[in-house]
Amino acid sequence: MKTFIGIDLGSTTTKAVVMDEAKNVLGRGITNSRSNYDTAAAVAKQEALLAARFHLFRDALSKTDALNGGLESFIGQLERDFRLEQYLEQLADLYDVCRRNAETGKFGDAAKGVVVALESLFAKLKSEAAPLFAPGAKRKSDFFRDIAGAQYLALGEQVAKDAGVRYDQLLNVFDRSIIEVENRVYDASIKTHLLAALDRTFIALPDTKKRAVKIRAPIQSILDTDMVETYVVGTGYGRARLPFSKEHIRSEILCHGLGAHVMYPKTATVLDIGGQDTKAIQVDRHGIVESFQMNDRCAAGCGRYLGYIADEMNMGLHELGPLAMKSTKTIRINSTCTVFAGAELRDRLALGDKREDIMAGLHRAIVLRAMSILARSGGIRDEFTFTGGVAKNEAAVKALKQLVRENYGEKTLNINPDSIYTGALGAATFAWRAVMEEGKMIEHREAA
Repeated sequence: MKTFIGIDLGSTTTKAVVMDEAKNVLGRGITNSRSNYDTAAAVAKQEALLAARFHLFRDALSKTDALNGGLESFIGQLERDFRLEQYLEQLADLYDVCRRNAETGKFGDAAKGVVVALESLFAKLKSEAAPLFAPGAKRKSDFFRDIAGAQYLALGEQVAKDAGVRYDQLLNVFDRSIIEVENRVYDASIKTHLLAALDRTFIALPDTKKRAVKIRAPIQSILDTDMVETYVVGTGYGRARLPFSKEHIRSEILCHGLGAHVMYPKTATVLDIGGQDTKAIQVDRHGIVESFQMNDRCAAGCGRYLGYIADEMNMGLHELGPLAMKSTKTIRINSTCTVFAGAELRDRLALGDKREDIMAGLHRAIVLRAMSILARSGGIRDEFTFTGGVAKNEAAVKALKQLVRENYGEKTLNINPDSIYTGALGAATFAWRAVMEEGKMIEHREAA
């Protein structure tokens, strides 16, 4: 099977999209942008190809009567069981690296005690792994570093106390080891994990076990299907670091413009607020960029601004939007500088202003900055699409809707749940065009 892949190497996360010959999106993948950009690109691509397999599993099983209406619950369980298998492999790898670093580290006479503590700690981590991937389990992140790190910290202090070693020694070992494990690509074991996950799923859903043969057949057929990487295009903040030749690289502006057009063909204006920059893009009816403006020299008006505020408030980034939505009073944040905004935040708190009202004011300040960039690009025309990580923040979306209405009247505002993949989608579309449209041109010339 031919596939066309787009990879968007962002400052915070790296995204990938896999497309087939019919221009259907088969899968999407995301990972945190590591210090090793090659690895980040490889992991995001692997995740997208894996998602494509699950898409094909669903499609193949839907054409049979093997699950009798239980398709979605089966696929959901299979994916959770696969993630558990994947997590256990990485956990075992992390234990090996931690043990090696403990034995070779500068712990002196305490080294043996640290090793014993690690053995106990990882036994607990393994025993508590399954509930993390149970139906309804809530995790703040799907990245291994975050899941394993949270569990390690939660259990480590008591383990260190019981083993008679210092807690900071266990933390030191983790910090030295996690980067090595995080920067590995575990693609060789995907098929093995999928088959092991299938066995787990039959146990979790016993009613499906009697139809195991009918269920296994289409899944095995998809596993045996080669997904050929026909053409790959890279884009994003770190595109210069991608391991591609120059002809396989496209600018963020072009990819976000085309990606928004693919999502919403009537899009005329695109606003992308990413981690490090904000882009306002005007496109024609074919998704071709006509003009753009960009802010890439200051964190104000970007996702990093929110990250800075989250740090100041000692909160998770995902908590800022919901808190701001509770606001009952309009507070105007005057500073457009991230550092000064932090100072103003502290002043507001000292004056007794509520945190939710301050958060709402900060979200409005971000969007006001973006509105000025939009104005310089040509304003908001007709259908308007909001993309990037900040598009998932409900308080930012609320502020944007209000400001657009105040300045431009009623406009059709598109916000796709998968908007974070817009750049990767545009890159995948460029990859598809590079092969499919070129092929059609050759056929046309030969026919003539």
